[in-house]
Formats: sequence, structure tokens, C-alpha cells
Amino acid sequence: MSSSTSARDHRAHDQAERHDPVYDELAQTPEFREVRRRTGAFVIPATAAFLGWYLLYVVMSNWAHDFMSKKVFGEINVALIFGLLQFVSTFLIAWLYARYMNNNVDDLAHEIDVRYNEEKRGAS
Repeated sequence: MSSSTSARDHRAHDQAERHDPVYDELAQTPEFREVRRRTGAFVIPATAAFLGWYLLYVVMSNWAHDFMSKKVFGEINVALIFGLLQFVSTFLIAWLYARYMNNNVDDLAHEIDVRYNEEKRGAS
């Protein structure tokens, strides 16, 4: 092992030891695990859906030229509409994410934050 690797590992270890130990306690609570579960319940399916939708656009653009080049009206073709819908879906997912987090996660996360700050003050 080179001395630079050893020094880098030592710095990473020192940094890991400096994080707030209260975080370790909070990370083990059922409330924290519930925040992570609720977040993942939205993020994982939304990410999969968006990536699938994007992949469909790429695949169709590459291998379905006849379909994608069909004129819908004027010079506007299916490919242009698909491309614009990528932007629409991005903003829709962002809006749905904010709404979901506000309704399902934020209150519980706020409670955890309050507890963290109280425990941090108590430890000082």
C-alpha cells in the first residue's frame, strides 16, 4: 500500500469519526427508517418510470424512424412532441415529488430534526 493511500484512508477515518454521534442514534430510530421508506416509496418508482419513458424515447428515435417522423400538424412530428413531453414529465415529477414529500414525509422529518437539535443541545 502506498503512503498516499494510507494517508487518504487515515483522513477518511478521521472525518468519519468527527460526525455527530447523535446522528447515529437518530438513524436507528423507527421514525428515521420510516422517513427513508416513505421517500423511497416515491423516488424509486418515479425514477424507474422516468428512465423507462426516456429510454422509450431514445429507442423509438433510433429504431422507429417512420413512426417518429410522422407529421402530426404542420412541421411538428411525433419525435418533437415526445421530446417536449420529456420536459413536461420532468416538471410533473418534480411537482409530484414536492407534493408527496409535503404530505407524507416533511412532518415526520421535522419531528426528527427537532429531536436532533434538542439532543445536540443537550450533549453540548
